[in-house]
Amino acid sequence: MKSEQFLRISRLLGDEKVQSLHQKHVVVVGLGAVGGMCLESLVRSGVGNLRLVDFDTVGITNLNRQVLATYDTLGKLKTEVAKDRIQAINPSCTVEALPLFVQAETMESILEGQVDLVVDAIDSLNPKCALLQAAYERGIPVVSSMGAALRRDPFLVRKADLMDTYGCPLARQVRTNLRKRGIGRGIEVIFSPEVVRFTYKNPEEEEHADFNEQIIDRGRKRNVLGSLPTVTAIFGQNLAHLALKKLLDEESLSGEAAWNPKDKQPTR
Repeated sequence: MKSEQFLRISRLLGDEKVQSLHQKHVVVVGLGAVGGMCLESLVRSGVGNLRLVDFDTVGITNLNRQVLATYDTLGKLKTEVAKDRIQAINPSCTVEALPLFVQAETMESILEGQVDLVVDAIDSLNPKCALLQAAYERGIPVVSSMGAALRRDPFLVRKADLMDTYGCPLARQVRTNLRKRGIGRGIEVIFSPEVVRFTYKNPEEEEHADFNEQIIDRGRKRNVLGSLPTVTAIFGQNLAHLALKKLLDEESLSGEAAWNPKDKQPTR
């Protein structure tokens, strides 16, 4: 890889950390608003080997928030669009595109070989829990995003162990589901405790019933959930930073607050 491309990162973290990222193998599952933005930062940070998993195609309603969505990419597989974008940013990055649905039958393909980290950005409960369980039981480090849709305030987004999350309906469902499977602490997640204010419609009542958001779960229609690009982008960037912390170390990617002499308290 061209060292000049990552000069700004090596000046901050050191050449050794950048070289380490070049050798890492990361699996990113889910290439929507959160997963796509997370992937963007991992590539620009120098992660050298990526496996991309998503069975979906780019739809017109993705344009408001998904970095992979443009009018030129409508109808294309997200994995192929992502692969092209990665190679346009860093041609030296090794990319494997798997347009697969996450389930028991595909799990071996998703997690096979050397994997340093799994990044979960799936928005469907059952595939999400299946992936988290599989990574956890195989001893593969994994980071995960909880619900980003329906949130309005990016300043409430934070990280925690899955078992310590609160206020997020998806996190509660995932936590309950995984506990039944014998999964405990050790999965760090990005989540928001923001109280959701949203009126749900039945999928059949939606005025755009053919949009791909409603056909995402193997033919089962789902609600179209409102979302903002500002919030989903923050989820994705925080997920990427959490991933980088797992790939490197906590200390190199943690800062300290400046001292404020006026109130004699650290200012963040």
